[in-house]
Amino acid sequence: MYLNKLHIINYRNIAQADIDLCQGINCFVGNNGVGKTNILDTVYYLSFCKSYTNVADSLNILHEQPFMVIQGEYLINDTEETIYCGIKRGRKKQFKRNKTDYVRLTDHIGLLPLVIIAPADEDLIADSAEARRKYMDYVISQSDVMYLDAIMRYAKILQNRNQHIKDLQEKIENGITVDYALLDILDEQLASIGQYISAKRRSFIEWLRPIVQQIYALISSSREEKIDVEYFTGLDKYDLLNGLKESRNRDLILGYTSRGIHKDDIIITYNGYPMKQVGSQGQRKSFVISLKLAQYRYLEFVTKKSPILLLDDIFDKLDDTRGDNLIKFVASESYGQIFISDTNKERLVRLQNSINNKPFKIFDVVNGSITEA
Repeated sequence: MYLNKLHIINYRNIAQADIDLCQGINCFVGNNGVGKTNILDTVYYLSFCKSYTNVADSLNILHEQPFMVIQGEYLINDTEETIYCGIKRGRKKQFKRNKTDYVRLTDHIGLLPLVIIAPADEDLIADSAEARRKYMDYVISQSDVMYLDAIMRYAKILQNRNQHIKDLQEKIENGITVDYALLDILDEQLASIGQYISAKRRSFIEWLRPIVQQIYALISSSREEKIDVEYFTGLDKYDLLNGLKESRNRDLILGYTSRGIHKDDIIITYNGYPMKQVGSQGQRKSFVISLKLAQYRYLEFVTKKSPILLLDDIFDKLDDTRGDNLIKFVASESYGQIFISDTNKERLVRLQNSINNKPFKIFDVVNGSITEA
């Protein structure tokens, strides 16, 4: 799968751009704030129907312009595909595949598998468990429509259960006799879907784990650095339906559901200790890169396509050895089309001269204007 041409109108600071891409490595170089990341974000947008930064669609339209357009011309399994995204202020977003509108945007997810490695990814280590749960759901949903549907249904049932618990809580406080029949039904629904989601998450992390360790060892060039990633869930200690019933009285005091797969986490360790506490900036970034490249392998395996790989500001916080090891690794023929943003043109030229097994293009970016170097 390759993106051959990218057309952009009024996206953030890019008024207009028509970019002819190569099927290997495409590098966008320029100072900070000139629009390099915005270019990569348009590629992300075409895969996921939204910006990687999750800002409102209207905020992506160039200041004072009435609309924006992103269009990509792809080659997928030797078939040409055109994906179009158009947004007008105050209007519903339009997404089209070969000039045909999608009925639901979720029908598009998975067509164009993509992996992005960006500075914000370090939140996977430093942030709360919620960020890591969202990561699992985001990756698995790219290749599993049933899982995406299950996640949305679980969230809706959980919302209903929490609201019902608050309603019961208020009745109990006012001395009103309560009926738990609806809560029993919600518990059964939540448990059934939760067990399914948990099994999928466990399988995903178990698949990822050895690949993450292997890639980390290659990037770090160290046999002494041992990293691990494990799935953590309360379902290892209790059956979810029984767990919900056991925690019912506690939930009625707290006012929310205290057990379930919405409490799951990924445990990340460095030499047996929490990476969050002992890992240096370089080690953290190396781990995140390893996790994302293992994610690439997972998506490649389940979708039977080579995902597009976006590397945004990838060299920050990496020493030269780790940076060079990374690029040599992803430049191998086993990875597909790659997009890189960087501020150092000399480094990209050096990489271009050292890589002869992949097409390589460098584009200069200046205040939203893109030209091939």
